[in-house]
Amino acid sequence: MQAAIASVATDRGEPAGVLRVSMGMTFGIEYILPLLPEFLKRYPNVRADSQFENRQVDLIAEGFDAAVGGGIDLAPGLVSRVLAPAHIIAVASPSYLKGRTPPTDPSGLASFDGIVMRSSKTRRVRERPMRNAAGDEMTVPLKATIAFDDPEAMCQAAVLGMGVTQIVMAHALRHLESGALVRLVPQWYADAGSISIYHASRRLVPAKTLVFVDFVAEAFRRQRLAERFAGSIG
Repeated sequence: MQAAIASVATDRGEPAGVLRVSMGMTFGIEYILPLLPEFLKRYPNVRADSQFENRQVDLIAEGFDAAVGGGIDLAPGLVSRVLAPAHIIAVASPSYLKGRTPPTDPSGLASFDGIVMRSSKTRRVRERPMRNAAGDEMTVPLKATIAFDDPEAMCQAAVLGMGVTQIVMAHALRHLESGALVRLVPQWYADAGSISIYHASRRLVPAKTLVFVDFVAEAFRRQRLAERFAGSIG
């Protein structure tokens, strides 16, 4: 009954109601927030209620309509639509690389100052194997010169010339396009799964949720973000 009530539209058959969405801070502000003006103009009876934080939420228990992110465990009762790959690449600033010889493969990354991601829960640094188009794999632990639990902090530290970091392409893209960061070993990347949009798989999904999922997926297709986030394209 709650699902049926939640899916009620206006008298004109338009999606309506409060749309609660969870997303990572940096990713959400950079890629999802810019979509909201057009979305709300198209669906004026929907009200956006967004939560920005870098954690996996329990959509059903916490009352969210959808979530956008990568590396989310698909719990029972949820479905997802893939938006783009979550490929991790190695980057550094031109100032940091000045006078240093760029590595020819991932093994060379170990000799640089490393900006690493440390889990806020386990306090461990996660290492992912990097691969190339030939199918070769190599795991090289970065020297943990500095550690953060937030990808944007890692990017900013790299921009400031503090060392080399391995970061999801989605976070590094604007810095690469501006020249603030340079990609190292461009033939190599790590596969962290996909960036997806999630919602409950109940039989009656609210119209506001369905149109939001379709709108975001279409925007990612139109902006060619799946291609631009692909670390396999050196």
